[in-house]
Amino acid sequence: MNSQVLTPIAPAALYKSGKVRDIYESGDALLLVASDRISAYDFVLPSLIPGKGKILNQLSKFWFCFLEGLIENHFITENVEKYPPALKALGDSIQHRSMLVKKTQVLPIECVVRGYLSGSAWVEYSINGTVCGFRLPSGLQESGKLAEPIFTPAIKAESGHDENISFEKMKEILGEKISLFLRDKSIAIFKKAGEFLKNKGILLADTKFEFGQIGDKVILIDEALTPDSSRFWPADQYQEGRAQQSYDKQFVRDYLNSIPWNRIPPPPTLPEEVIRKTLEKYLEIYEIIVGQKVVL
Repeated sequence: MNSQVLTPIAPAALYKSGKVRDIYESGDALLLVASDRISAYDFVLPSLIPGKGKILNQLSKFWFCFLEGLIENHFITENVEKYPPALKALGDSIQHRSMLVKKTQVLPIECVVRGYLSGSAWVEYSINGTVCGFRLPSGLQESGKLAEPIFTPAIKAESGHDENISFEKMKEILGEKISLFLRDKSIAIFKKAGEFLKNKGILLADTKFEFGQIGDKVILIDEALTPDSSRFWPADQYQEGRAQQSYDKQFVRDYLNSIPWNRIPPPPTLPEEVIRKTLEKYLEIYEIIVGQKVVL
């Protein structure tokens, strides 16, 4: 299946093509189509992960339904038969990898919540003892659990790397009222999802959310709690002081770190073994979370 930018066979406006999603416009709705592309270190890699888009799309639907009592979201339907005719005409290629959503004014902030000290947060802490303006206690170890989840926003970048910012800077961009709402809702979602995952034997190390506005209402958009946007660690293998085994694209990052690539174009092709193991991790975390196999 071609998982690159989809070509409509009837009038359907390609609204935007992102790193891993293609977005079509239809009146007050958008169609999000999750491709099998994978990105790392701000590059879309030339290799595809077959079925990845279907896994992420169906996992996001699960979380949107799970969280709807806590925060409204943009999900309308993933039933292709209920799509507008121009979108249905995209054909079988969008089955199970697409959802119709409400069109919003996207807020330009990545809402990141961290429960453990990992990734870029660990790098920053190990240098100066802070994470995005938070002064943390001394003596913490890599992958160490934080006393409470912390909210570390970032400015969304159309290209290149998102820039971590302080909460004070976020308030300058969005205003205090919306900033407080996003911070509090993001932490509440993180805690609710984290408790659910803990009962499944999974630690939610960190994740990021995006929000949009419809009038004065702020809702959850984009994807939610997928292995592209989160770090999922098996609880029975957790040990602070080191990097963790994970069910997410950290496996791809680890491979890229192991080869002589200086992170300038072109990005390298992934070996078949890395593609296979990445898909296995995505399938496994889906089945752990949802409790059933994904429809591929």
